[in-house]
Amino acid sequence: MAEYNFREIEQKWQGYWKEKGTFKAEVDTHRPKFYSLDMFPYPSGAGLHVGHPLGYIASDIVSRFKMLKGFNVLHPMGYDSFGLP
Repeated sequence: MAEYNFREIEQKWQGYWKEKGTFKAEVDTHRPKFYSLDMFPYPSGAGLHVGHPLGYIASDIVSRFKMLKGFNVLHPMGYDSFGLP
């Protein structure tokens, strides 16, 4: 079994992403702002439940729609420190 060489892999992909501008963000101050906060995925007592993907799908659709409509969109992953009941 080959050893996982994270330094080599990280260097390769970070170089590729930088070259292609994969994560380049441009802010246009003339465009309206839209903030869409997602819950951080974490396992509940019974593992990840179906409610997690449903929430991410909805916020992803809305965020992409707003981007297509000309908004500056900030769509971060938040953290729920209290967890599920």
